[in-house]
Order: sequence, then structure tokens, then C-alpha cells
Amino acid sequence: MERSIETKCLHLEETEGSTANYGAISYPIYQTATYAHEGVGKSTGYDYSRLQNPTREHLEKVVASLENGTDGFAFSSGMAAISLLMELFKPGDHIIADSDLYGGSIRLFRNISEKNGIRFSNIDCYRENIENFITPETKAVYIETPTNPMMHVTDIAKVAEITKNSGIILIVDNTFMSPYFQNPLDLGADIVVHSGTKFLGGHNDTLAGFLVTKNPEIAEKLRFLIKTTGAGLAPFDSWLILRGIKTLGIRMEKSQENALKIAEWLKLQKSVTSVIYPGLLEHSGHEIMKKQARGFGAMLTFSVKNKAFAFSILEKVRMIKFAESLGGVETLITYPTTQTHADVPQEIREKNGITDSILRLSVGIENSDDLIYELEKVFRETERELNGGEES
Repeated sequence: MERSIETKCLHLEETEGSTANYGAISYPIYQTATYAHEGVGKSTGYDYSRLQNPTREHLEKVVASLENGTDGFAFSSGMAAISLLMELFKPGDHIIADSDLYGGSIRLFRNISEKNGIRFSNIDCYRENIENFITPETKAVYIETPTNPMMHVTDIAKVAEITKNSGIILIVDNTFMSPYFQNPLDLGADIVVHSGTKFLGGHNDTLAGFLVTKNPEIAEKLRFLIKTTGAGLAPFDSWLILRGIKTLGIRMEKSQENALKIAEWLKLQKSVTSVIYPGLLEHSGHEIMKKQARGFGAMLTFSVKNKAFAFSILEKVRMIKFAESLGGVETLITYPTTQTHADVPQEIREKNGITDSILRLSVGIENSDDLIYELEKVFRETERELNGGEES
């Protein structure tokens, strides 16, 4: 019987029945830079921690298992992972990338990857015909689903069929859903990207990034690149992510439950002009999500009636923190225009619908009634303040 995702968060099957590492239940932190050898050609299997470290290796196996991949790679951050991923390509190569991506990815592609001779076509992959943009130089399609922050949903299996027929690779950033809710490799993707800082770590206390694949040729290239560039995750940070993954399942379930309740509450507020959450029946990607994922996640985006209202919310929240990042146990509210997407040119932000009245919510595991009570209080105070002392 295949292991459930909940069990795989806690147990790596290949280590079961073993009492290695003195029987330690918590995998040890091998805080060492180098390793001694008994003699010439007598390696312990580890030589230098830039090449590999036991703690990092264990983490990589756990994340690969969660994504149903055969090899995983742990990096010092999500952007370090994507930066190394771009080293698979050479000058003149062409990549089709979703136009609504995390701002850091857009910044990397526009300012570094393009400088290195890689060309990009930025399109709405969830609705445009990708085949129309494929050229002889096209080597990959890069998507997020749902996208950050506008929550567009792309049919992974449909895109995978196109990429396989065209002999190019499909890369899916799965950060928003985590492997608990979605497994792109099972749907035909070739490489999965994660910012491990987010749901995998889950506690806003460390940075990490991951690439996972089940393509042996790609895995060999990535292993060479991580060894060569030195972007691997440090032992202590690897241990922190391992610890976080143990509670991934219960965190994702609780955060998703809270997100749906908050989305339904936001829909009833007269100062809210739109609520974008794939778990809502009216979301355009709701049915695709039901087909390709086991849930709808804990991220939602909403817009309010104007910039002043958005600013007031950000200044008044207390338990909910006005902060960048996402995926932790604490609920965070983010202003994409000046935070996650600040370096994205204004015309691209506007094309993607990122206006000065858009807010993104990463819903945590607090009691949902407490979260809604705070939002209700903040909305009421804001309406009174902006209406000259009277509620609208």
C-alpha cells in the first residue's frame, strides 16, 4: 500500500527499522564542514559539506518523497533554487513564463537571466494557448499555480501534454500549495520548485529552497550544479525544515479551513470589491483545482475600495502581522505593490491586476473566530475614520 502524505511527512520509508544515529528520533544536525577518511579511496560517503551533508541529504530525500520524485535538492533560499535552475539553460534559449509570478522570480528573469542571454515570453499560461509561443529555441515552460498574488489556476496536466509533445520541460513552482495538497510531477511536470521558507518550514524562522525531479538526466545536471555553485542548504537550516515538515499536514488543513472561513466573511464586506480564493465556487480555477489538487490552500487575495482603505488595514492590524513572506503558523498580510512585487514594473503589475488596493493574506493556524474578530474591528474602525466618524 502506498504511504499517505501525512505519514510521509513524518517517516522516510528507507530508514524504518533502523537505529542508526544512536536511535535518534530527531535526525541529527551534522554541523561539520569536512569529513575524515581512513585512507586513500576509503570515503565515508561524505567529503565536504558543499558537496553533501547527511542532514541536508536526509531532508532532500524527505522532500523528494513528498513530491513523488526520485531526487531532491535543498538550497539556501527559494531564489537560490531558481537561480541555479536557470543554469540548465544557455544563451539563446527561450522560456515561456507565466506573467503573474512572484516578484522575485520576475526580477531574476528580467535582470539576470536575460542578461545571460535567455529570452522569455511572459504570457497568461492559465488562459493563453502556450503552443502559439513555442519556437525552435524554446526549452521550458515555467508556471506557478495558483499564481502569486492573483491566484490564477493553470491546468498542469494540460500544459504537460503540450510540453511533452514539443520536447521541452515543464517547471512548476508549487510553493503556494505545498506537496501536501498538490504534486505536479504526478501530473506530468519535470521539475518542481519550492520556497521551503514558506509552508514546508512553516514557522517563519529560516530560509530554504527546493528543486525536485524524477528525470535522471535533469537530476544529474542539478547535482553537478549545486556542488559547483555552493548553494546548498546549511545543516542547521536543514534540520529546521525537517522539523517543520513533521507538522505540514495538520498545519495545511487548519490554515485551509481558516482561509475558507475568512474568504466567505470578506465576501460579505461592503468595502471589499473582490475576493480571490480557489476554494470559492465562483473562482474560475475551482474545478481545475478539484481535479489536480487535494485542497485549495491557505493563500487568498482581496481588494478593497481604495488605497487609503488598504493602508488603514495595514496600519491597524495587530495579531495579524503586516509582513512579507507566507506559509507560517502566524497569519500575515502583505501589500504586493511595495513588498513582494515592488521591483516589478508598474505596467506589468497593472496588467496582472496588482493595484494599490490589493492585499494578500497568508492564513495561519490561529482560531478563525479571533482572526475574523480582528479583521471586523479593523474594517469598522477604518470605515468610521474614512467617513468622518460615521460608519458607511
